[in-house]
Amino acid sequence: MPRINLKSVVWKEGKYFVALSLNTNVSSFGKTRKEALASLQEALELYFEDKSNLSFSKIERPNIVQSSLQYA
Repeated sequence: MPRINLKSVVWKEGKYFVALSLNTNVSSFGKTRKEALASLQEALELYFEDKSNLSFSKIERPNIVQSSLQYA
């Protein structure tokens, strides 16, 4: 199964958090950091045509999240 490592950046804009996947330029937002990342995960699953298994790991630095995508 091929695996792709994605890096995502999360930042606050006004009262919302924005999550952006640097590899794909897919972005999302939410009221909390967790909500923004959950929304980004859903958007990436659609971007890769629902053939993926995404998992987000801990935030490495204040605004960088490492995620890995694995094709089923």
